[in-house]
Amino acid sequence: MRTILHSHSGDMAEIFQLYREASAYQKAKKTVVVWPEFERSLVEREIREKRQWKLLIDGEIACVWAITFSDEQIWEEKDNEISLYIHRIATKPKFRGHNFVKIIVAWAKNYALETGRRFVRLDTLGNNLKLIEHYTGAGFEFLGMFNLQNTDQLPAHYQGVPACLFEIDLQKKKFSDSQVSEKPAGIT
Repeated sequence: MRTILHSHSGDMAEIFQLYREASAYQKAKKTVVVWPEFERSLVEREIREKRQWKLLIDGEIACVWAITFSDEQIWEEKDNEISLYIHRIATKPKFRGHNFVKIIVAWAKNYALETGRRFVRLDTLGNNLKLIEHYTGAGFEFLGMFNLQNTDQLPAHYQGVPACLFEIDLQKKKFSDSQVSEKPAGIT
């Protein structure tokens, strides 16, 4: 059974284990950018603000991600108050290949619509053609590669590499019920 819920403080060790495994995978694949060790306070704040999520498969954490409603340093003048931004998708190694991005996108579309958002957005770094194809295959429009102007408040891996920006405009495309099927779970 598949369930999407808010992460909680008891998930911290597993969240950071998934981040370490994702970084190791990035290194092994020789990707353009490898995630650094993220600040614990960042994830604690996301959990408190109910912006850290998990996908459970039969009760086991299979994947985690975070969301924001503003991303000014990355999206600069394109940032707006009507967007949902997805960050740091990390999948447990034994669940790789299940294309959880499509599940997260379906969930994010519903969550965005329910919270009055028009856009679902995400970014990645460097010229990673496979990841660009993966995100466009999940329904995102690739907006291009951009050199960020101010990265001083961003994690270290944003320094000196271009950002690839992706977006789904929920007003531009009309989605059928089958395309928007993941109900945001864990919301009261």
